[in-house]
Amino acid sequence: MEYAIEAINLTKYYGKLQAVDHINFEVKKGEIFGFLGPNGAGKTTTIRMLTSLTKPKEGTAKILGHDIQKETLDAKRHIGIVPDISNIYDDLTAWNNLIFAGELYGVPKNERAERAKELLEIFRLYDRRNDHAHTFSRGMKRRLTIAAALIHQPDILFLDEPTTGLDVQSLRMIRNLIKELNKKGMTIFLTTHYIEEADQLCQRVAIINKGKIITLDTPEKLKTTIEEQHFIEIAFQPSERLEDKLRSLNYVNNVSRVGDKFKLSVDDTSEIVPILVDFARGNNLKILSLNTLKVSLEDAFVKITGLSPDLMTTDKEKEKKKAPLVIE
Repeated sequence: MEYAIEAINLTKYYGKLQAVDHINFEVKKGEIFGFLGPNGAGKTTTIRMLTSLTKPKEGTAKILGHDIQKETLDAKRHIGIVPDISNIYDDLTAWNNLIFAGELYGVPKNERAERAKELLEIFRLYDRRNDHAHTFSRGMKRRLTIAAALIHQPDILFLDEPTTGLDVQSLRMIRNLIKELNKKGMTIFLTTHYIEEADQLCQRVAIINKGKIITLDTPEKLKTTIEEQHFIEIAFQPSERLEDKLRSLNYVNNVSRVGDKFKLSVDDTSEIVPILVDFARGNNLKILSLNTLKVSLEDAFVKITGLSPDLMTTDKEKEKKKAPLVIE
C-alpha cells in the first residue's frame, strides 16, 4: 500500500530539548488524520519535518512515496501547508496574495486568476479581493491563508491549528471546507487542540505528548478504552459549589464542572439516579436537567494521557479569549 504520508523514526532536538522522539506512523490516502496533544507536545515540529521546513536529527518522511529530504521538490508538489500562524503578506491585497502563491507553487499563468477567483468566492472574500490583508480580521486572514495553500490543488493538505481563536462563522466554514475537500479525495493532516473537532472530522487520531506518540486509532476505538465508565450530567438550582458533596455520594468516581452543570463519572447510572434525587431533596435543590452521556474523545484523552483537556489550550487561544468575539 502506498501511503500519503509516512513518518519514519522522526526525531528532532532544539539544543538539549528533545522535541520529537523517534516517532513512526502512516497516513492513508484520502483520510483526515488528526494529531492531538497539549501545547508543546511536538505537533508543529512534526509538521515542519514532514513538509521539509525543518530537518530532522534522525529519520525521514515520505510524501506519496517521495522522500522529503532526497526528493524535496517532487514531494512538495503534492502538499499545501497552512502554518499555525498566517503567512500571508499584509501589504498585498487578497487577490495579489493568491496570485503570488500561485506563482510560487508553479500554477500556470493562464490558470491563476480563475483559481484565485474560485477560492475567494468559496471563502467569501471575493468582495474584499482588492483590500490589503492588513485590514482583515483574524478569521479572514485565516481563510485567506488556507485559500493560498489550495491554489495549486494539492493532494495533501497540512493544517496546523487551523481554527484556533476564530470567530464562530469562520470556524464552521473551515470545518465544513475540510469535510468537502476530503470528500473530493484530499488527504488532510490536522493538528488541533480542540478534541471535539478531531472527533467530528478525523477518521484516525494520534495522540502525542512530550515528543512521543502515546496511541493511534480511530476516535471510536479510543473511546472503547473507557467503555466501563458511565457519565451523567446534572444541573441544579441554585447552582452552588457542590463538587465535594457530589463526589462523596455512592457510585460516584469523579465530578467536574461543565458550565452550569456537573459531570459525574459513575459506576452504575441506574443506581445513581435515585441517589441524586434524594441528594437534591436533602439539600433543598431543584434538578433542572439530568442526562446520561456517551463517552467522548475528550474522556478517552484524559484516560489515556492522564492530562487535563485545559492543557490543550494554546497561548494564542488564551489571548483570543481576552478579546471580544467578532462575527464576519
